[in-house]
Amino acid sequence: MKKPKSEPMNPCIAELLVLLQLEKLEVNLFRGQSRNIVGKNVFGGQVLGQCLMAAGLTVEKERIAHSLHGYFLRAGDTTAPIIYEVDRIRDGKSFVNRQVTAIQHGQPIFVCSASFTMQEEGLDHQAPMPQVEGPEGLPNEFELRQQLASLLPEKIRNSFVQERPIEIRPINPVNPFAPTKQEAHRYHWMRAQDKLPDDLLLHQAALVFASDFALMGTAMLPHAVTFMQSNLQAASLDHSIWFHRPFRMDEWLLYEMDAPNANGGRGLNFGRIFSQDGRLVASTAQEGLMRLREVPEKY
Repeated sequence: MKKPKSEPMNPCIAELLVLLQLEKLEVNLFRGQSRNIVGKNVFGGQVLGQCLMAAGLTVEKERIAHSLHGYFLRAGDTTAPIIYEVDRIRDGKSFVNRQVTAIQHGQPIFVCSASFTMQEEGLDHQAPMPQVEGPEGLPNEFELRQQLASLLPEKIRNSFVQERPIEIRPINPVNPFAPTKQEAHRYHWMRAQDKLPDDLLLHQAALVFASDFALMGTAMLPHAVTFMQSNLQAASLDHSIWFHRPFRMDEWLLYEMDAPNANGGRGLNFGRIFSQDGRLVASTAQEGLMRLREVPEKY
């Protein structure tokens, strides 16, 4: 969908659309580009979103994704493209299943299963939306990070404060340089920085992309630990998402996150995503590595 010349698309969203626009190399084989979004390694949400797009490009347009379950196997290289190989596991009357392997430098870095179905009527109930403050008036994550930028060395300052395609407005923000112990429960509002085309698969892929922000850090809250600590080894191990109801990623969504368990160097996190009018549109689950290491003393 083209925008009027007087209203250029937000460059962050334009970049996201490029990331989710895969190049078809052969039947069941696609190539996606990489970007430095959160640090030296490929952002997990990027791989998740691209995997869903690759799977979706091999099913009928009438089918909608209802779940995706994946495992992160290796860190991705932000300087190299990623190849997505789709295996057409099953084409049934009700459900279509695909397995996608993300490959970089000849090795799999991520593998997932995605399932698609047709929209149908059925029994319907949902958990209620939490009663929390709305997005209006809340500072967004970009503004909060700008306030803390002076605390960082110049060489990593730009990556810390760079604007992202998804605007996030935390309800209970955490200072990554001075964390305090708190309950493993938090919320933030999120939406795309600009209008997205009317393509359901694209909106689902954008939500998968956005669902990886902040989720793994929820299990760190009771321990006053953050990603900015040099003695923390952290990485996403797996990620699942279930789509329940229609939504638009360019409208406000509330992300409720909680972490019921941390043990053995791993933290388990769950999420529920609501539209602003209270509909439960998706649920997520993720386990992450959160291992504290010994750091040599500096003399």
